[in-house]
Amino acid sequence: MRAIGLVLAFALATTALPAPALATGPPAGVVPAAADTTPWSWPVAAPRQVIRAFLGPPEPWQPGHRGVDIAARDGELRSPADGVVRFAGWVVDRGVLSIDHGGGVISSYEPVSAFVAEGETVERGQPLARIEAGHCDVPCVHVGVRVDGEYRSPLRWLGGATWPILLPTRPIAGG
Repeated sequence: MRAIGLVLAFALATTALPAPALATGPPAGVVPAAADTTPWSWPVAAPRQVIRAFLGPPEPWQPGHRGVDIAARDGELRSPADGVVRFAGWVVDRGVLSIDHGGGVISSYEPVSAFVAEGETVERGQPLARIEAGHCDVPCVHVGVRVDGEYRSPLRWLGGATWPILLPTRPIAGG
């Protein structure tokens, strides 16, 4: 039994971590659309401020904040990457826009009034919508990203998050 534990411990200790080069790209195992390895462009003009961070729920049915709220000073939403408009319309009481970027990656934005229609091809940087008031106390847009149906932090694609690197807090014994 101890041998199994040692083998498991060795396997975990020698498992490769994601390369730092992927720090600003999609999570490990996600193939970016059209083999694009650069981060997306931000969907709003500078200066950029994340008002509310991503807080994924422990289980899909539990509460959480499945995206980030980004201050939107100029009120215009631009496409962060090439894709095809998957949805542009109303959901309950607000305008919602979603873009299929390929590879199972879909981005979504709310509250917006879209300039584009379902099925339309969009390019990185293209104006997509006017950002509407009502989601935050200041003008903002909620940005979400799903990969194969599971929500992920949009900051992984926008270059605002990095892979964590754990460093020792004290010298390693015997070293």
